[in-house]
Amino acid sequence: MPEALSPAQALYMGMEVLIAVSSVIGNVMVVWAVKINKSLRDTTFCFIVSLAVADIAVGACLLVACTVLVLTQSSILALLAIAIDRYLRVKIPTSVNNINIFVSVTGKWSLQNELALQWSCAGLWAFSPTLVITCQFENVISIEYMVYFNFFSWVLLPLLLMLAIYTEIFYMIHKCGGILNKHESSKGYYNKELKLAKSLALVLVLFAASWLPLHILNCITLFSPGCEKPMFLLYIAILLTHGNSAVNPIVYAFRIKKFRTAFQRLWKQYFCCKEAPPIDTQMSERLDKDHFCPGTPLEHNI
Repeated sequence: MPEALSPAQALYMGMEVLIAVSSVIGNVMVVWAVKINKSLRDTTFCFIVSLAVADIAVGACLLVACTVLVLTQSSILALLAIAIDRYLRVKIPTSVNNINIFVSVTGKWSLQNELALQWSCAGLWAFSPTLVITCQFENVISIEYMVYFNFFSWVLLPLLLMLAIYTEIFYMIHKCGGILNKHESSKGYYNKELKLAKSLALVLVLFAASWLPLHILNCITLFSPGCEKPMFLLYIAILLTHGNSAVNPIVYAFRIKKFRTAFQRLWKQYFCCKEAPPIDTQMSERLDKDHFCPGTPLEHNI
C-alpha cells in the first residue's frame, strides 16, 4: 500500500493544483486579451504572449522536470527580450517600429524568428545534460548543472543584464522627460513609457523573488552538502517558482490599462454573458521624430 501523505505534503499538493489552475486560466486570458485587442499587438506584448504560453505550460506540466526547465529558460529569454524592446522604445522613440530598426542592422529578420530562436535556445539549454528517466528531480538533473549552468549562466547573468537595462531605461526617461517637458506629446509619451516600464520591471522583480530562493537552496546543496535543508523550506521555494506563473496576469490586470480593459470585456462577455463595450483598438503611439530627446540623435539610432 502507498504511504499516507503527511499534512505538509497534502497542503503542498493542494497548493500545486491551485497554482496550476490559476496559471492556466490567467495566462489563457492574457493570450486571449492580445487576440481581441489590436492595440496590444506590439513587439513587447508579443513577447508577453510568449511568456504567458510558457506559464500556461508550467501550469500543465509541473511534474515533468525537463519541460519545466525549458519553460523557465524561455521565460528568462522573454523577459530579456521585453527589456531590450522597452530600451529601444525609449532610446529610439520614433514612428518606426523598433523591430524594423533591428532589421536594418542585422538583415532580414522577423518577430517570428526571434520567438523561434527564444524557444529553441530554451530547449537546447534545458536538455543539454545527460538524463536518466526517474521520478526524483535531483537524480535527473545534476546539481552542478543546476547551479553552474542553469543558475549562474542563464538566470543570474540575464537578471543582472535586465537590471542594467531597466536602470538605463529609467535614467533616459527621467532625462528626456525633463528636457522635452515643453512638448505635450513627448511628455505624454515618456509618462506612458515610464508607467509600462515600471509594470514590466515589477514582473522582473517578482520573477527574481520567486526563483532565487530555490537557486540559493541548490547552491547550499552543492557547496555545503552537509547542511540540512528543512523540507518545508524546499516546498515553499518550489511553490514560489511555480506560483510566479500565476502572478503575472494579476500584475498585468492591475498595472496595464489595456490588459485590464480586455480582461473586463472577456469576463463580462464570456463569463457573465453580458454585452461588453468595444475595445479601443488604437495602436501604441510612438514619439514623432521632431520630439527626440537631445543626446540621442536620430541619425545615430537608425
